[in-house]
Amino acid sequence: MALRSVPIRRAGNRDNLFMGGDRELVMFAGLLAFALIFSAQEVRATLVGLVLWIAALYAFRLMAKADPKMRFVYIRHRRYKPYYPARSTPFRENTTSQGRQYQ
Repeated sequence: MALRSVPIRRAGNRDNLFMGGDRELVMFAGLLAFALIFSAQEVRATLVGLVLWIAALYAFRLMAKADPKMRFVYIRHRRYKPYYPARSTPFRENTTSQGRQYQ
């Protein structure tokens, strides 16, 4: 008896993107730009806020295009950064200068 294959539909398995970028990052960048524009209420602040918004949206779209889950990978990388175990093997051939380094 053969195994039954079940197709996985794209609509039920999509990444959570908003405007082409990661949903939380895009909305947080929009919130920051909005807060800058309406708290300062100046033309320069409006221009800086719009440039910030457009640059952040461009960066987040590039990031999502490379890997839609890159934010989670980066968070995991930051969490594990203090602990990177040694990956040496007993078959490594050390030179004499490397051996003297640890005496």
